[in-house]
Amino acid sequence: QVQLVESGGGSVQSGGSLRLSCAASGYTFSNYCMGWFRQAPGAGREGVALIQRDGKPDYVDSVKGRFTISRDNAKNTLTLQMNSLKPEDAAMYYCAADGSKSICEWWQLLHSRFEYWGRGTQVTVSS
Repeated sequence: QVQLVESGGGSVQSGGSLRLSCAASGYTFSNYCMGWFRQAPGAGREGVALIQRDGKPDYVDSVKGRFTISRDNAKNTLTLQMNSLKPEDAAMYYCAADGSKSICEWWQLLHSRFEYWGRGTQVTVSS
């Protein structure tokens, strides 16, 4: 049974940093593309970043240069380092996994088309 458990959320001031983690289990982590998504109150789910099986990352423009996605296949862990946080980054953050393709496509991030999802961790950013 695939399980994704996020942690590391919290409350920070604008300009601060947080490091989110996602512990994966129940599947061969290294065979799956992984992604981070977020959803603010009253808004739709938004893709933030994805990382391919080989570690190649990709980001939406709003977080480029501030967020870093990484994976540790030996520890079955996905990480999102978030720096220079802004109030508009506040949201519930979710990690997700997809093994349907050898390479995840950009539209999968844009349209939240990943197979498996965690329950999320809350990030609050005060101005």
